[in-house]
Amino acid sequence: MSTITFDTYDFVKRLKGAGFSEEQAEVLTDLQKSTSSNTLEQARHDYELDDIATKRDLKELELKMGRDLKELELKIELVRSELKRDIETVRKEISETKSELIRWVAGVGLLQVTLIVGLVLRLTSHI
Repeated sequence: MSTITFDTYDFVKRLKGAGFSEEQAEVLTDLQKSTSSNTLEQARHDYELDDIATKRDLKELELKMGRDLKELELKIELVRSELKRDIETVRKEISETKSELIRWVAGVGLLQVTLIVGLVLRLTSHI
């Protein structure tokens, strides 16, 4: 907490120098001191009030948060849709790869059978 120094002696001396009586100078000094103190206190109070949220501030914040929440929900839904689409694409690719793999295995199996039959026939023709 800051304070403002007020030199009452100098103030009284200056008032007396301007023609005020001792009593008048002291009364004016007390009034000036009180006024300065009240002004400083009011300024401090006003400054502290600037940091207080009003109902209006809270309502604006609530509305903004509501808008932000809806925006986030829309973004989440968009990401979900994209994710579902990507999952479906991956499933199709897996299915296609599975089909290709089955064809390869069947082809290799048929080739093996053909080779074995050919070898058996060749061996039997030499006997």
